Amino acid sequence: MTKVIAEMSMSLDGFIAGEQSGVDELFGWYGNGEVAVPTAVQHLTFQVSPASADHLRPAFAGAIGALICGRRVFDETNGWGGTHPVGCPVFVVSHSVPDDKHGAFFFTDPLEALSAARKEAGDRDIAVATPSITQQFLDAGELDAIVVSLVPVLLGRGIRFFDNLATTPIRLSDPKVTEGHGVTHLTFQIM
Repeated sequence: MTKVIAEMSMSLDGFIAGEQSGVDELFGWYGNGEVAVPTAVQHLTFQVSPASADHLRPAFAGAIGALICGRRVFDETNGWGGTHPVGCPVFVVSHSVPDDKHGAFFFTDPLEALSAARKEAGDRDIAVATPSITQQFLDAGELDAIVVSLVPVLLGRGIRFFDNLATTPIRLSDPKVTEGHGVTHLTFQIM
């Protein structure tokens, strides 16, 4: 059965990007290990710890059938050059559509994007890779799980993962914990 899963790397103080949208401190774990994890992008292979490799492999082996993101992430990655590392179709929630869509699908409404992503994903999971849409899906009761790759760094300021929730409290399961090098992956089910 398809699950809608929000997954982000996050600092210990709750930020998914620094003040200038910087993610270097949060993404270092993708290159600090001895196990190669190939992606759908031919020139991009992650080098992670054995535990992080076990955590990542399902996504890169086809478990993710669609990815939903916001325009900021799409623009900052330049639309992943037309191929997201997971190799799935990308659904972007935005108020405008760029000239070069890099093969992505654009929607102004997050729930319309989710509906289209569900059709595309079939029985595979849908990844959500942006904090504002994660918050909207939580408020709408449309999220099944949250995966936080917790990085042992304090950023002090930046973009928070959970900042503007309208419907709280949101109860989560006890986490499944995977300890990597420089990161701890915490998987929570939404109760």
